[in-house]
Amino acid sequence: MKQPLLPHIDTTADLRALKPEQLPELAKELREFILDVVAAKAGHLGASLGVVELTIALHYSFNTPDDQLVWDVGHQAYGHKILTGRRDVFHTNRQLDGISGFPKRSESNYDTFGVGHSSTGISAALGMAIASKLSGELDRQHVVVIGDASIASGMAFEGLNHAGVTDANLLVVLNDNAIGIDPSVGALKEYLLKATLSNTPEQDNIFEALNFTYKGPVDGHDFDALLDAFEQLKNVKGPKLLHVITKKGKGLAQAEADQVTYHAPGKFDRKTGDLLPKSAEKLPPKFQDVFGHTLVELAEKDEKIIGITPAMPTGSSLKYMMEAFPERAFDVGIAEQHAVTFAAGLATQGFKVLCNIYSTFLQRAYDQVIHDVCLQQLPVIFCLDRAGIVGEDGPTHHGIFDLAYLRCIPNLIIYAPANEADLRNIMNTAAQGLENPIAIRYPRGRGEVVDWKSPLEELTIGSGKTIQEGGKIAVLSLGTVLTDVIKAVKMASQHVSVYDLQFLAPLDHKLLESIFEKYDVLITVEDGVVSGGFGSAVTEFAALKKVQLTIECLGVQDHFPEHGSIAELKAAAGYDSDSILAVIESYLK
Repeated sequence: MKQPLLPHIDTTADLRALKPEQLPELAKELREFILDVVAAKAGHLGASLGVVELTIALHYSFNTPDDQLVWDVGHQAYGHKILTGRRDVFHTNRQLDGISGFPKRSESNYDTFGVGHSSTGISAALGMAIASKLSGELDRQHVVVIGDASIASGMAFEGLNHAGVTDANLLVVLNDNAIGIDPSVGALKEYLLKATLSNTPEQDNIFEALNFTYKGPVDGHDFDALLDAFEQLKNVKGPKLLHVITKKGKGLAQAEADQVTYHAPGKFDRKTGDLLPKSAEKLPPKFQDVFGHTLVELAEKDEKIIGITPAMPTGSSLKYMMEAFPERAFDVGIAEQHAVTFAAGLATQGFKVLCNIYSTFLQRAYDQVIHDVCLQQLPVIFCLDRAGIVGEDGPTHHGIFDLAYLRCIPNLIIYAPANEADLRNIMNTAAQGLENPIAIRYPRGRGEVVDWKSPLEELTIGSGKTIQEGGKIAVLSLGTVLTDVIKAVKMASQHVSVYDLQFLAPLDHKLLESIFEKYDVLITVEDGVVSGGFGSAVTEFAALKKVQLTIECLGVQDHFPEHGSIAELKAAAGYDSDSILAVIESYLK
């Protein structure tokens, strides 16, 4: 009986001890291993299945970890992790205290650069290559695998532009699978598609024009072609690019056929490959779907409404607008800076633009938010999806900084809905026309209200809500953490007041002044960093008014939360309902 290969691969030296003809069998075992674990534990699936042969060929051809390998984006790297000493702990992937779902420098010396967001790999690998040259390490190889549509981002072009005028020992492996999370868009996608269909490089090759030695297209599932290409390119001086064609989801029929769903499908039936049946229980909708359906509802009434997303039409649910009004809904690709300034340009012409960007990704367009939108007081409506703790994707994806990094910008309204009705109403309010830009931030996942489609109302900008009054202390909430606050105060030994401020900017100064007069102790709760956030804003206003009282701010303290479930991470950060209750009780003694 033939002995399996994968259980004996603990380092890349073990891999390189194999014969080339053994690699297809290893690829089969590696693909099966990934499927076994992800079926049971969930995680990113399609991208890593698609690069199994490429991953093995890279570690077989190059002397990793001395030769440096960067993955861009990091959700392609499951096979890489399994082959580099983490096979036995891979079942802990994305779980609390387990290994990260993305490359992480502190986890392994094979993980040369942490990549959770896209399109940073070429710049990072170029930096490593230049460092090696300056250190006299002229034979050291530097390889970046850029895939899942990351090549179309502006930062990737910046890296290519710089690398092309250096003699750095850099190899860019373009993993071309025509899809990110959703299908790729844009002119570069069309260019690469022509090369793929003809199986020859374009006559006017864009990469050669940037001074790269170009090779390809190469079948990314053909070991002979991959190993031959790598051996050739090792000896080529200066920057080079290998164009590799892969199939996202390779090896699982459902993942190949439905690449969007099987990008990160959750748990599935390992035997059949089918998704597990959903509960028949009627659940509240995801905030994303409330956004998507409400946008269509508003767009039906107003032809000036536009929707924009950078590469996340399915995740953000902008897909509903794209289906209903394709001429007024735009997926601009992995291009957050462009998305923001594109929205600003539309706003100058009187259009009402809802620009939906994940909170963590808006960080990539901070300059554009300040200069192109807020400085010019253009009423762009930013819908910040996945705000707050997001769970298993970990520190690169948590949307915990938006309240702090947006609060300091003049002219910007900042609102956090406590529930689905609030989200609908603020979208409706913004769509009626505002003089200022607004950021609406809401979390990943489901809310609390099953029958969510309430009649649309208009909100008063800068007005908070009184939820209940009485008792010795008050809890001030912002956003969906109101659910945790209400749960905590219901369990408290004495009556406690609760206020939902709703707006971080402008703050409801009148409501706050009345609160300052009534209580000696305030507790603020927010799903984000405490430093510079909601609690800081309340504390600053109290200091301005020279009010003497105790304010305790709950939220993410001065650290990067790791990966785990949302409930686990909020408990660890100290602002889940049990933690809030403990703080309340400490002041009621």
